[in-house]
Amino acid sequence: MIARRIVSLLPSATEILFAIGAGEGVAGVTHECDFPSAARSRVALTSSLLPGDAVTAGAIDRHVRASVHGGSSLYALDAERLAQLEPDLIVTQELCAVCAVSYEIVARAAKRLRGDPRVVSLEPSSLEDVYATIVFLGELSGRERGAAEVVAGLRLREAVLRNTPRDASPRALILEWTDPPMSGGHWTPGLVELASATPLLANPGANSQTLTWEAIAHADPDVVVVVPCGFDLDHAQRAAAELARNPVWNGLRAVRSGRAYVMDGNAYVNRPGPRLIDSAERFAWCFHDTAIAPQPSGIDFYQGP
Repeated sequence: MIARRIVSLLPSATEILFAIGAGEGVAGVTHECDFPSAARSRVALTSSLLPGDAVTAGAIDRHVRASVHGGSSLYALDAERLAQLEPDLIVTQELCAVCAVSYEIVARAAKRLRGDPRVVSLEPSSLEDVYATIVFLGELSGRERGAAEVVAGLRLREAVLRNTPRDASPRALILEWTDPPMSGGHWTPGLVELASATPLLANPGANSQTLTWEAIAHADPDVVVVVPCGFDLDHAQRAAAELARNPVWNGLRAVRSGRAYVMDGNAYVNRPGPRLIDSAERFAWCFHDTAIAPQPSGIDFYQGP
């Protein structure tokens, strides 16, 4: 059955649905669904439960760990507004309790809805999984052709990246959090390889993991990209600036040689949707093209404190 009224509780799924031409059927989204701009006109069904004073990476991490350990949710779901929308499809996830409202909360709310809506959990862990997710959402929404066109376009851009000759393969560290430092997981190492670099301390196909500064110093990457999960570029720069207090960070060859960068994690890398190819293209700029190509949006040199 083709879904006519869709609730997307994942920013990446919202991006996909609009990209394949199913945006008109999206009735409800999360408070974080900000792309494309049309998504902001939909009913927001979630809100963050982070306290207002949790603004630094360290403070957010401490609150997240305490909440997860205590069995509390990081997000609230407006079950009453969800019921008013009468969806026939709800898209959610079980991949990460930190990234979106939990599957358990969504499933409980869905059981109380009229019409027995279908609840679909998306669990992509690689770029190929993202392509499959696009195709799957195309089938559910009756937008198979739009989905096929999106995937074909992304594969074409992927091929351009893979087939671009490079003189070197720098050793790259992707930090998806700064306090504590966390590695790039799931699809991120594959994006680094797509951009002709070697991922360091990475965890492909699985969750990001906490790193020690000793391990980072030992790896001593040629390039570092700081892309904190959920942070826009300004917020990411502030998080990266806090690293200047750490002598290990200041001693890394990437930092000393001016090859440390900061990226908008809210728009790129963190969301498993069509803009992952944008992320790989930005990685390629950091790794190879800073001297020969214009600086893309959403990325900047590390500016220090």
